[in-house]
Amino acid sequence: MNNPPKQTRSRWTLLLALPYLALCFPQLYARTTPTLAGFPFFYWYQLAMVIVTSALLGFVYRKLKT
Repeated sequence: MNNPPKQTRSRWTLLLALPYLALCFPQLYARTTPTLAGFPFFYWYQLAMVIVTSALLGFVYRKLKT
């Protein structure tokens, strides 16, 4: 009888919850100061989270492939 391989959850995938949690509470970042290149904090924080999330996804992907 062939047993299917077990799916194990990796702790690395828990890191993927961090960007979600960082954007779940807009009252923490819904402000205008400090500005960066004329953009209010609200906008550049979200753009920074896109970049951080992409880097984090790449990191977790590499850890799960090894």
